[in-house]
Amino acid sequence: MSDITETTELGDGYDQPNQTVEETVEHGERAVDHDHDDGHWTDLSYIYLAIALAGVTALEVVMSYTIDFWGPMFLPILLLLMLVKFFAVVMFFMHLRFDNRLFSVMFYLGLGLAVTVYTITLFTFKFFSP
Repeated sequence: MSDITETTELGDGYDQPNQTVEETVEHGERAVDHDHDDGHWTDLSYIYLAIALAGVTALEVVMSYTIDFWGPMFLPILLLLMLVKFFAVVMFFMHLRFDNRLFSVMFYLGLGLAVTVYTITLFTFKFFSP
């Protein structure tokens, strides 16, 4: 077995021991640059989003206790708030916004299939009939 301090002939500039290892380490340090902005949120941004989602949830709870006040607009407003919360959680907490687009496509195809099956089931049992 050869000694680890033994020099190897790899070409110009690579005749010193451990020179390639040092260059690899330097390159690795340059590749991991924490100072650049790649579009990801800070922890404080996620806290603000969580507070906003808690506020929307509180509004939904208040709406559920005041159904008579909202009248026929109760359900559309509640569904709109639900969609806002759903997409906020999916895009930011699940990081679909930053992942490969294939993951987003697969998630939304599964979601579309689930909503379609649920809607067909509701129509089958005449849920929407008076």
